[in-house]
Amino acid sequence: MEKEYILATDNKIDLKSLDIDELKECIKGMNEPAFRAKQLFEWLHVKQAGGYDEMTNIPKSLKEKLARDFSFTSLEVVEVQESHIDETKKFLFALSDGNVIESVFMKYRFGVSVCISSQVGCRMGCKFCASTLDGVVRNLLPSEMLDQIYSIARYTGEKIGRVVVMGSGEPLDNYDNLLRFIKLLTDENGMNLGQRNLTVSTCGIVPNILRLADERLSINLALSLHASNDQKRKELMPIANKYSISEVLDACKAYFEKTGRQLTFEYSLVAGVNDTEEDARELSALLSGLNAVVNLIPVNPIKERDFKPTDRSGAVAFKNKLEKSRINVTIRREMGRDIDGACGQLRRRHLQGN
Repeated sequence: MEKEYILATDNKIDLKSLDIDELKECIKGMNEPAFRAKQLFEWLHVKQAGGYDEMTNIPKSLKEKLARDFSFTSLEVVEVQESHIDETKKFLFALSDGNVIESVFMKYRFGVSVCISSQVGCRMGCKFCASTLDGVVRNLLPSEMLDQIYSIARYTGEKIGRVVVMGSGEPLDNYDNLLRFIKLLTDENGMNLGQRNLTVSTCGIVPNILRLADERLSINLALSLHASNDQKRKELMPIANKYSISEVLDACKAYFEKTGRQLTFEYSLVAGVNDTEEDARELSALLSGLNAVVNLIPVNPIKERDFKPTDRSGAVAFKNKLEKSRINVTIRREMGRDIDGACGQLRRRHLQGN
């Protein structure tokens, strides 16, 4: 049976989505020396070349074959917003089919992190998120996830030390492409990012959390929780109509048991909605005894919704209540407050022509 490769939007084999073994098969099929596969993989994933012209030790005849038979994913930078407060940069990239996605570059004391998108848009419908307002257009290919990182590294000249799949889209709704992306990103022959430096965020697709647990990778899992009971979670997150909090937490516990990786629970604080004393009590009871960190995030206001963020003193008070119950808590440092910081805002503004 003929091998099925991942195809790009032009229906050619997607070169940057091939693993090293697949690349070797393709090179062999082109009657080229086997060592060319390793050279190519290095250009794609170590040197992170933006095109065939940069591949100085690849013969012209092979470049011509590759250009004819394969698709080379290289994202086009449409816009870069740079914060005047810190060194955060928000990138808007154009894909080969005309769609646009966004990614964020963040510089911390411990190094550089990049937050990438996994889909064009999102179908999860979370009420406080701009990514989902226009629904999902399509899944991103592994190459398109990788090239967000590679393009940002080329643009900034910085070494990327941590990657978070927490931008537009639900990563576990694009499971197969996500898994291939992870394996390519952490391949010792490629960029070789340590799995412990990769975090995948999910709103709680239970079967795919369990699938990911069975992969027994060492990546970090972050759950978008955002409520302390099912009723409030359903009001904020449609996925909660399918999977209860107890089901989601059981899946997270299974993930921890199989991987040993600490869990993070993302909790967007919405003033007057999920930041009350009762919410803090319920959340403490819910997470008691779990090896986890709660990351409190004052919600980013979007014009299409009336949600307002809990103010700083309210966030600190909520944090203190959780800590009294021995819950590990952080308040997310707001990066790039003066630019379109929330997921989906920059893309949506671009699509609306603003």
